[in-house]
Amino acid sequence: MKLIASLAAATLIAAPALADGHLPDLGGQEIVVVTENAYPPLQFIDGNGEAVGWEYDAMAEIAKRINATVTYENISWDAMIPAVSEGQFDMGMTGITIREDRAEIVDFSDTYMTSEMVMMVRGDEDRFTDAASFAANDDLLMAAQPGTTPFYVGVYDVLDGDEANPRIQLMETFGATVQALRTGDVDLVLTDGTAGNGYVDASDGGLKIIGEKLGTEDFGFIFPQGSEFVEPINAAIADMQADGTIEALNTKWFLEYKLGE
Repeated sequence: MKLIASLAAATLIAAPALADGHLPDLGGQEIVVVTENAYPPLQFIDGNGEAVGWEYDAMAEIAKRINATVTYENISWDAMIPAVSEGQFDMGMTGITIREDRAEIVDFSDTYMTSEMVMMVRGDEDRFTDAASFAANDDLLMAAQPGTTPFYVGVYDVLDGDEANPRIQLMETFGATVQALRTGDVDLVLTDGTAGNGYVDASDGGLKIIGEKLGTEDFGFIFPQGSEFVEPINAAIADMQADGTIEALNTKWFLEYKLGE
């Protein structure tokens, strides 16, 4: 969170009004949010063609608490961070890992979720059981989206640190990586446990998680640097954590919701 001050100009910046006595009130101001709609259960297109997910529910609740209006746009993952950085959108959401290199060009919200990186394979996979045995077999391939946390974990924590390693098949969307896994074009997809467990639960035995977890990652929303929306959204996230709303969303989307239904 950035503190803005100008002692030279002796300018006082008034705090936002409070929506319900303790949260900022944006007076119905519009927030244009861009997302990928390809990362269930955080955000995706359901069987009815509706954009749904944890992040959509969270944003609806945030907007209500800070009196804002949210509209959505769609963009590919590889274009999202640059577009938000350039101010084309007010905010981005798609399970974005908070990382120092990304924080050089965008501002992050506070963490709204912590997840663990896991190895997702086909349900009948028996050629490898962990990262070491995958790396030892040169015939095995991994799918990943370029520039994502799974890509970097695959390169540096599973393979040899060569970002051009031909064993990593680059694909545009996370859904494409899972489809390649299902059809046998690749043998491994790295993902956070959030999305991985959702796909496994919906696969009827077609997919499974193997091996040890490969570390944790914190998710945050992204904004153009210096955005006025960071502080009120952080306030709403803290409020939702305190009153149990975040936990209720976790229960709804990670335990109760079944992909494909």
